[in-house]
Amino acid sequence: MIDSLRSKGALRKKILDDTNETASLSEVHASITIPEGAGFWKKLMAFTGPGLMVAVGYIDPGNWATDIEGGSRFGYALLSVILISNLFAMLLQHLSLKLGIASGRDLAQACRDYYSRPVSFVLWVLSEIAIAATDLAEVIGSAIALNLLFGLPLPLGVLFTAFDVLLVLYFQQKGFRIIESIVAGLMGIILLSFMYEMVVSQPSVAGIVDGLFPKTEIVTNSGMLYIAIGILGATVMPHNLYLHSSIVQTRAFNRDEEGKKTAIKFATIDSTVSLALAFFINASILILAATAFHANGHFEIADITDAYHLLDPVLGVSMAGIFFALALLASGQSSTLTGTLAGQIVMEGFLNIRLKPWLRRMITRSIAIIPALIVSYYYGEKGTAQLLVLSQVILSLQLSFAVVPLVLFTSKSEIMGRFANSKLLTIISWAITLTIICLNAYLLINTFTS
Repeated sequence: MIDSLRSKGALRKKILDDTNETASLSEVHASITIPEGAGFWKKLMAFTGPGLMVAVGYIDPGNWATDIEGGSRFGYALLSVILISNLFAMLLQHLSLKLGIASGRDLAQACRDYYSRPVSFVLWVLSEIAIAATDLAEVIGSAIALNLLFGLPLPLGVLFTAFDVLLVLYFQQKGFRIIESIVAGLMGIILLSFMYEMVVSQPSVAGIVDGLFPKTEIVTNSGMLYIAIGILGATVMPHNLYLHSSIVQTRAFNRDEEGKKTAIKFATIDSTVSLALAFFINASILILAATAFHANGHFEIADITDAYHLLDPVLGVSMAGIFFALALLASGQSSTLTGTLAGQIVMEGFLNIRLKPWLRRMITRSIAIIPALIVSYYYGEKGTAQLLVLSQVILSLQLSFAVVPLVLFTSKSEIMGRFANSKLLTIISWAITLTIICLNAYLLINTFTS
């Protein structure tokens, strides 16, 4: 047993020595042991965790408004958009984890390595704006959930979210596996809540199956197209690309070619399965809105609070709204944990500056709390709902600045070695990138001109 512990410690020390103290998230880098000679399932369990942490970013409160509006206005028709967006996300997260494992650098570090200082600085500023927008959605979502569950006024709910920084810092000191377990637990609450919602709402199975197939109407109907692009913009999150390329490096696997190949295989399984769960949850939100609202003539429900208040009377059950709000709270809190880590990764990676975790967290949260507090105090529920939508527009604007470098880096053999993207994967990746750029540009133009 002692020899085993020594060998595990020796492997981590060797990995850290090889990185010359520039390891991403150095305090937890290579801190989770991968059992040598273990079977498939034991190895998969050891690699499982980063995928779930990334997946919560795809079901954060910012996604809820677009899914609810899409379901209430157009029924099941936009389910295909959620499916396509999730497939895009699966590929991009695969590229992200592959970059981290094959090159030993996270996306922010890779940008610092291969771009000039001015370009890296601009990319850092843009990524910080994206993280602040993400944090804004988490603050607003958590405040709305606290208001719905406990009647806490929105401004007090916003202030209350400042204290979660203490929880994040406390659990960070307990080890990375603890954080992964907490996120997994919160993900489980969200999943169980929506499984309950699906049972009580009794959606049309035929309608769901039909909705999974794309319709030409999505493109020809301007209102449907606008919401479809909003769903895409809210689904693929730029900070997740930075996050995933870093946290996959928390595993202590051999950094030779065979070790990297194994790590990429298991990390991809973890990521794909986790994003499949995120797809189920996002699809459930839209299905719930389609079944409870669209089918009953409520076509203009785009507000989370309105959805909560209508669920119980429309479905005729007393707990639907409670489970809905509980899932929203779990969504906001799980996203907070991952947003904290993304902020640290981005600052350390782009600038090579290591702030104390509490200071880094307070800076990010203050940027989010101040506008949320002002809007919630003066404009109430409607104002915070509009601010939530604005945060997703900001994220759409930043997305291309993370996706383009990711595809570029993972296509270069001098960075990735034998793990560089194949010609086919490169073509598919650029096609997805151009699609995202064009659709987000369309969304932004319509948002600012309407």
